Amino acid sequence: MRATAGLAGMFLFCNETVGGLNPAAVSLALSMRAKEVWMPTRSALNHRRHEALPGGITVLNDRGELVPAAEEILRILAGSGCILGTGHLSQEETFALADRACALGGIQVLVTHPEWAPTFFSIPQQKILAARGNVTFERCFVSTTHRCGFVPFTTIEHAIAETGVEKTVLSTDLGQPDTPPPVDGLREYAARLRAAGFSVDDIRRMMQTNPARLLGLEKDETRGGSQRTEVHTQ
Repeated sequence: MRATAGLAGMFLFCNETVGGLNPAAVSLALSMRAKEVWMPTRSALNHRRHEALPGGITVLNDRGELVPAAEEILRILAGSGCILGTGHLSQEETFALADRACALGGIQVLVTHPEWAPTFFSIPQQKILAARGNVTFERCFVSTTHRCGFVPFTTIEHAIAETGVEKTVLSTDLGQPDTPPPVDGLREYAARLRAAGFSVDDIRRMMQTNPARLLGLEKDETRGGSQRTEVHTQ
């Protein structure tokens, strides 16, 4: 792998620090060429419930419908080329968000670490989401560490095999003081997938090609070059 010279990404997490589901913040992020906007992570109601904490942000009202701010954010993102990350939303919220994004069109949805307990999706659920042409799964190496309850690596292997390498982006979500550096984690991730039987081409597609497609950095066939990067989340 190699880095892409001159590539700098601006990202936004719709947590309480930016006003939660804040359409103005999303618009500002897009004006600064944001590459991805995540729904709430640590500020999500679903995340707070799993940690037995009060409060939290949800994208749904009591009737299970998207709240106006979430709808407005989707409309802002439609056609912008900016990725929509699902963050730490619940299954119900993620399905509602993906359905609406698909209906609006022009929004690539990246489902955040579907193996982790708070944001877990079964294989049948992942297949339903994968049937939507605009949905890809971000499978994070951190899920297999102590920070996420040591998800068995075979869980990730099985999910990739069932949903397809074309529907997977591999990232680490590492970098915390008590975890390995992201680059080391990514190397180990690739090595373990190779040992599990995935081909070099499969791994390259999940680590390079698919992220590049989502970021609008696909190979330029006319110049014969390519740009490569890793999508890394919090």
